Amino acid sequence: MSVFMVEGAPMPSEERMKEMFAAVDAFNEEVKAAGAWVFAGGLHPADVSTTVRHEGDDLVLTDGPFAESKEHVGGFWVIKAPDLDAALAWAKKGAKACGGAVEVRPFQDDAED
Repeated sequence: MSVFMVEGAPMPSEERMKEMFAAVDAFNEEVKAAGAWVFAGGLHPADVSTTVRHEGDDLVLTDGPFAESKEHVGGFWVIKAPDLDAALAWAKKGAKACGGAVEVRPFQDDAED
């Protein structure tokens, strides 16, 4: 699950930020208690990113995000879920906790032997 930041959107008040951090901490603890926790992390804003591209025989470094967009991934959770319904249930709680949009996307699984 990834959390989106919208470029140019006003920052929440300090009080709202404290509420959101507390809600995200509580959500993280719930995910851990359920045994679904794998990893999570926040990201710095996209304007401090560097994109590396392979072009012919060259590697080209460009300041800024890969895609020109007003929406950027601001953080993410990697959660173990048995199916899409379970993943969406976690995403609903995560979106409520962080006060933003959350995208759900599965990992590509290796073929089982």
